[in-house]
Parts: sequence; C-alpha cells; structure tokens
Amino acid sequence: MHDHAPASGGIRSAGHRRLLTISLCLTASVMLVQVVGAIVTGSLALLADAAHMFTDASGLVIALIAAAVAARPADDRRTFGYRRAEVFGALINAVILIALASWVGVEAVGRLLNPGEVEVAGGLMLVVAVAGLLANAVSMWLLSRAQRESINVRGAYLEVMGDLIGSVTVIIAAIVIVTTGWMPADALASMAIAVMIIPRAIVLLREVFSVLAESAPKGTAVSEIRTHLLGYDGVVGVHDVHVWQLTRGAPVFTAHVTVDPALFADGRSAALLTEMQACLADHFDVEHSTFQIEPAEQSDCEPHHA
Repeated sequence: MHDHAPASGGIRSAGHRRLLTISLCLTASVMLVQVVGAIVTGSLALLADAAHMFTDASGLVIALIAAAVAARPADDRRTFGYRRAEVFGALINAVILIALASWVGVEAVGRLLNPGEVEVAGGLMLVVAVAGLLANAVSMWLLSRAQRESINVRGAYLEVMGDLIGSVTVIIAAIVIVTTGWMPADALASMAIAVMIIPRAIVLLREVFSVLAESAPKGTAVSEIRTHLLGYDGVVGVHDVHVWQLTRGAPVFTAHVTVDPALFADGRSAALLTEMQACLADHFDVEHSTFQIEPAEQSDCEPHHA
C-alpha cells in the first residue's frame, strides 16, 4: 500500500520571468538613485552597493534570457530541452559576484589608507540607503517562493538578499557618520559588503557544480526510493538507479526493475510501470522517471550497478 503526499508544482517559467522582470525594474531604479547619491555624497559604500545592484541587474537580465531559453521545447538534438540554460545563467551570476567583491575590497582598502581624502555627506547617504532597503525587501518578497523551484531565480534571490544586507550596512555607516563624523565607517561598510558577497557566490557555485556533476538532488534519498519500489507486488529487485537534475526543481530518475516472470505472463507489467511512475511523481516529486522492467532470469545475466 502506498500513500502519496501531493506533489509540489513544477517550474513555471512564465511566472518566473514576470517576477524577474519586476525585480529588475526595482533593482535598476534603485541602482540609478544610488549612483547619483554616491556621486553627490562621496560615499564609497553607496557606490559599492550601487555596483552590487548593477551586478544584480545584469544577473537578472541573464536570468530572464536563461528562463526564456529554458522554456523552449525539446528537440531531436537537445532531448531534455533547454532547462540547463538556467544553470549556466546562475554560473555567470556567481562569477560576476566574485569579480565585484574583489573590486569593492580593493577600493575600500584604498579609502582606509587615505581616510581624509573624501568627506561623506552622511544625511543624504542615509536617505538613499533606506530607499534601497525598501526596494530590496519588496524584490525578496516577490522572489521568495519561486526561488525554491528554480536555480536561476535562486541566484537572483541570493543577490537581492545580499543587497538588502548591504543596504542595512550602509544605513549603519551613515548613522555613524551623521552622529560622530567618523568617515572611515563608509570604507568599513564597503569592505563588509565585499565580505558578504563571497559566501553567496560560493553557495551558488556549489549548487551549479552539483547540477553539472549530475549529483543526486539535495534531500533525495536513493535508498528510500529503492525500498519504496521494492514494496510493489512482483518486484524482486531494483538496480542501476540514477538520479540527477536538469536544474533546480527538475529531477530525473532511471532504474532497472527486476520482476517476477509471472507479472509478464499475467499482463500486469504495464500497470506496474504506471504505478511506479506515479509513485515517483507524487511521493518523491520526480516528474520525469524511466524504468526498464525485466524478468528475474534476464537480470541474473546482467552486471548490476548501484
């Protein structure tokens, strides 16, 4: 007896593109405000945050392009379709993040070595940083649900999260400057933004490499799936099991299933195949599964793998 929990929804590319577009408009608008604010106030932290948002805007453009490409149907050359485009988009985002962090770090060190070189207008810096905080909060809210289903949207979500934290850091630096006049707070805030960028980029790179290496999706227990399949009447073995994902939220499963020869004689093999595919979709959220059903005597002659 198999009780299946409801399957979660699949990738909704059109909805993702709409959310990414809205987030892009918000990010680009605040980025322009921050660039102007950085020029007027002389704040490196605002400029760093603006550069971060520029990277996010670029990443969102890449994400939109990747999402559009991923929506293309499969063909004879790319039989799984174009969903992997999302992964390459996420890889580009991660590389941009690392380059940005390096640039911000170098500029911040230079400002700390020459603390009296620039006077920062803390009041205006604070106003611009608060505007950035509000815009980032809205973007995060828009992307929060979709990022669980798409590695592409996940990359954009992580970047917006970093922007929000960066805005908080700039706000703190602005308050310090306004209340104490201590200008190095601006450079320190810039360094903090650079330090926050690196872990996010590494997390995203790890997930990208996991997908490209065709590792089993995080949270997928292959042994549990095998045990579940062995619970069906007539199934005597499950081998050559492979689980990977085309992108976040698009797992693929293949396996050889050894069955009692009587199952073929009774004409029940087709029904078993349908039941197992439904099991994978409903219970393990794997919509694309392929089974090779073989009689026990044939399986005994084949080399088995995990």
